[in-house]
Amino acid sequence: MKIQINTDNTVEGHEELSRETEEVVERGLARFGERVTRVEVHLSDVNGAKHGVDDKRCLLEARLTGLQPQVVSHQAESLHSATTGATRKLVRTLDSTIGRLHDR
Repeated sequence: MKIQINTDNTVEGHEELSRETEEVVERGLARFGERVTRVEVHLSDVNGAKHGVDDKRCLLEARLTGLQPQVVSHQAESLHSATTGATRKLVRTLDSTIGRLHDR
């Protein structure tokens, strides 16, 4: 699985952030194996320079072999929490999508 991390101009995309984000996504999606070919991660600060509650957002777009991309997002107080929440949502979405395919 290839993971591509994108940040907007309000998020400083340093090496530690990339490593931590990749680790969370890889660990969360590991059980899907080769079904997930690529995940695009978009990290942003919704309020920009202003501070606010739950203003960090993580949007995940997962590419599955032979299927349309699946997209989820989550907002939280930190980028790590937003990434973790979005990964959990993506796992539920993939479980549902793949489960429907097996039911057919």
